[in-house]
Amino acid sequence: MKENTLRELFIDELRDLYDAENRLVKALPKMAKASTSDELRSGIEQHLEQTREHVERLKEVLSSLDEKATGKKCPGMMGILQEGEEMLDEDYDGSVLDAAIISAAQRVEHYEIAAYGCVHSWAQELGEENAAKLLEKTLNEEKETDAKLTELAEQINSTANSESEGEEEEVEEDEEQEEPQATTARRGKSRSANA
Repeated sequence: MKENTLRELFIDELRDLYDAENRLVKALPKMAKASTSDELRSGIEQHLEQTREHVERLKEVLSSLDEKATGKKCPGMMGILQEGEEMLDEDYDGSVLDAAIISAAQRVEHYEIAAYGCVHSWAQELGEENAAKLLEKTLNEEKETDAKLTELAEQINSTANSESEGEEEEVEEDEEQEEPQATTARRGKSRSANA
């Protein structure tokens, strides 16, 4: 039988979010561990605690709808988390790694903001006031986390750029030091050939 009602869509998306949040509970500790910034690590750890609360709220919402709290595989979150894992596997260090972690975390937040915005709106439309309040609370927390990440990114991106510029200058200095030696070696070979 086709799922044809807004209520069925609502429940389906709640299950999708339940799976997504549970996946995040597993992924966030890896991101925190990889962070080199104490402030970023602390922020991720705080959001991990919030994410655990989001799982509990989703259980409460599903229960209030007389539905079992089970997840429906969330391919969207799976893809975003896979992309984040790939960023962590790259050869980034220091602030550049932290900038990559923030990029991955904000993709997660934007996905969640979109999803919670929809289910909150549907809860209101369906007259599920308790569910709407709980979902709105989570939506606001996701927005706050995104804003904190943006603020942190401004600091970390600046540091990452400074570190990158410093490394580029070192590489240029190394190349300049190697160049005169190569020129001297070529001159020596030319003199030998002429003699």
